[in-house]
Amino acid sequence: MASADKPQIRLGDRLVSADSEPYVIAEIGVNHEGSLDKAKKLIELAKEGGADAAKFQTYKAKKLASKNSPSYWDLSKEPTTSQRTLFEKYDCFEQKDYLSLAGHCQKNGIDFLSTPFDDDAVGFLKDLVPFYKVASADITTLPFLKKIGRTGKSVVLSTGASTLKEVRLAVNTLREAGASHVALLHCILNYPTPFEQAHLNMIKGLVEEFPECVIGYSDHTVPEESMLVLCTAYLKGARILEKHFTHDKSLLGNDHYHAMDVGDLLIFKKQMALIRKIEGRRGKEALASEQVSRSNARRSLVLQCPVKAGQRLTEMHLTYKRPGTGISPAEWDHVLGLKVNRDLDEDSILQWDDLDRSS
Repeated sequence: MASADKPQIRLGDRLVSADSEPYVIAEIGVNHEGSLDKAKKLIELAKEGGADAAKFQTYKAKKLASKNSPSYWDLSKEPTTSQRTLFEKYDCFEQKDYLSLAGHCQKNGIDFLSTPFDDDAVGFLKDLVPFYKVASADITTLPFLKKIGRTGKSVVLSTGASTLKEVRLAVNTLREAGASHVALLHCILNYPTPFEQAHLNMIKGLVEEFPECVIGYSDHTVPEESMLVLCTAYLKGARILEKHFTHDKSLLGNDHYHAMDVGDLLIFKKQMALIRKIEGRRGKEALASEQVSRSNARRSLVLQCPVKAGQRLTEMHLTYKRPGTGISPAEWDHVLGLKVNRDLDEDSILQWDDLDRSS
C-alpha cells in the first residue's frame, strides 16, 4: 500500500496519485442500447475524446432486480417504472460480446472496464479488466465485495447514497478479503443530479477521512458547456473522474440525458491541460522569471533631501521608492541612526556602502 501522505493506485497503464492528471472513465454503460456496433463506436469516440477507459455494465436483469423493483430516476427522462423492466431492455450482451468489446478497446488503446452486478460477472471479468469498478448501490453488499476482494485486484468503489460508516465498512471488507488497493469515488445517486446537490466538498471530506486512498468523483450532473463540474472536482482533489458517455445527448431514456459526448470530453481535456499548466509547483518561492520584477517593482530606501557626510539618518531624511535595487525598506529600523559616508543628493537610492555600519 502507498504511504498515507501520498496514496497511489495503478489503473491500467496509469499510476494515479494526488500529483497526477485525472484518470477519466467514459461510462458507456448501456447507452449502446443493445447494439454491439454502437458500443464499439462509443469506444472509438471515448478514445477520440481522450478518456483513459471505456466502461460497460455486466448484468442479467433477473439476477439484479426483483419483479417488484420500482424506478428511482426522473420519469420525464426515462419513463420506465420498473427496474427489472428497464434492465431487461439492455441485458442482451453475452460473454462473447464483452470479449469482443474488450478486444476493440485493446485495438483502440483504451482500457476496457465493465461493472459486475453478480457473482458470475465477477469471475468472468477477472481476466478482462485491469481493476474492478463497483457501483454505489453495492457498497453494502458485503458478500459481493468479499468475492471481488478475493480476486486480489484493485477496486474503484463509488460511494453514492452512503454514510461514512458504510464506506469504511466496505473499504475494510475489500481489504480484508484481499483487494490490493481501494480507491473511492464521491457520487450523488440522483439521475440527473442538480448542481446544488453535487456537494463537491465531499471529495475533500473523503481525502481527509481516507488518506490512504486515491479519491475521485462519479458525476451525474447534466454537462454544461465548460465542463466546470469535472474541472472543479479535480481541483477539490478527485484524481479519478467517471461520467456517463453517449453519442447523442438528445436521445431519451437510459443515461443519455446526463451523459457527456465526445465534444464535452474534448472540452474537458482542453480545460484540464490548462489547469495542469497553471497549477505549477507547491510551496512559495520567487521564480527566476520574477527577478526583474523584484528588482524594479519593489522599493528601496531613498533620500528625501540632500545629506552631508557624517550626518546620522533620521526618518525625516528617508522615504521609499522604486526600483528595488538599493537597501530594502525592510531594513528601515536598522538604517535609522547610521552615518552616511559621503555627501548624497536628494532622491539618491541608498546602498549599504553609503553607510557607516559601525557607527
